[in-house]
Formats: sequence, C-alpha cells, structure tokens
Amino acid sequence: MDLKSKIRNIPDFPKPGILFRDITTLLKDKKAFKEAINIIAAQYKSKKISAIVAVEARGFIFGGVLSHKLGVGFIPVRKKGKLPWKTTSVTYNLEYGTDTLEMHEDALTAKDNVLIVDDLLATGGTVKAVIDLVKKTGAKISGIAFLIELRDLKGKEKLKGFPVFSLIKY
Repeated sequence: MDLKSKIRNIPDFPKPGILFRDITTLLKDKKAFKEAINIIAAQYKSKKISAIVAVEARGFIFGGVLSHKLGVGFIPVRKKGKLPWKTTSVTYNLEYGTDTLEMHEDALTAKDNVLIVDDLLATGGTVKAVIDLVKKTGAKISGIAFLIELRDLKGKEKLKGFPVFSLIKY
C-alpha cells in the first residue's frame, strides 16, 4: 500500500509558505493505519522494548497503539503542568522562545529499554528534549520511530547516536 498517498497536503497551514502534512486521512483509513502500525512494530519486535515513550498529542496515537501491539508499557510526555504526579522536566528552544516537557519522575528506571515515538520528525527539537528526559532516568533508548520525516528540515541530525526509523519521508 502506498501510505504516502494517504497523507493529505494542506498548503499555507498554519501560516503562508507551510505545507502541512495531515495524518488524519491516514488515521481514518483502517487498512492504512493498521499497515503503518504493523510496519513500525515489526522494526522493534526483537529489541526487547519495555516501554514506549510518546509525545502529546499525535505521538500518543501511535505510541498507544504500538505499546499495545508490542505488549509494553506506555509513558506519556506532556507539556508543563499537565501530569498529576511528581515530574522531571526539560526546557528546550523553539524557533521563537522555549517550551517545557515533563514526564513522571518514576515512569522509567535504568532497567528500562525504550522506544521513543512521535508522528513527525521536523527540526528534531521536541524529540531531542524527550531524549534528554529519558537520559535523566538512566533508561536505554533502543530507537526512535516516526510516521513521517521531513528530511529538508534536517531533524535527524539532532538525533545522532540513536537508531531512527521513519516510515514516510518527504
């Protein structure tokens, strides 16, 4: 199946000059969504993953389904102030300003072997922040998986030293 054809392109969203890759069209197609999940899961079946770490909001869609498919735990990474328990956080730079991501401080241990999952790799800043959060726990990162990678934005360069899998590349 041509999964790339299931992604809707929306020009000038959220601002002029941006070509937005809308994954909702892939998600609503049960065969395409299932195939995408199966392909990504197959990359990690033999890696002895103990948890999926995923970033809100669209990363939760893929992370939740992959954790079920692989039979492992799911660890949510959220924006500051959204998690109810004691957290560890990392602040990172955006194009204009900063943002903070948090994870429960007891979510992972040094015994964990994790897969970081998000829907899209653009500049890599968000996922680099997630890497920093996971490193604080001592857990091992066995891979980083994305549905889509925007290669022109060179986000993969920020993820050097980690195996990265992107299903669809633009």
